[in-house]
Amino acid sequence: MITDDQLYSLAIFLGSFAMLMTIVYHFLEVNAKEDDTTGDTGRTRDGTATGKKQVPPTASGEERKRDVGVGR
Repeated sequence: MITDDQLYSLAIFLGSFAMLMTIVYHFLEVNAKEDDTTGDTGRTRDGTATGKKQVPPTASGEERKRDVGVGR
């Protein structure tokens, strides 16, 4: 059976390890280079299609209110 002291040490170790992994993940994510081969056209630099669907920009708050009739 596990003692209270062993359980305490295990909890401290696992909590510290989880925090360290979170910090490492964010460090790597912030410093990662982005792979920008498509630009805004949805095509790669050699002209072939990427297969990614282009999503139009969303409407502003005022346009949404006007479209759904809010505030009338």
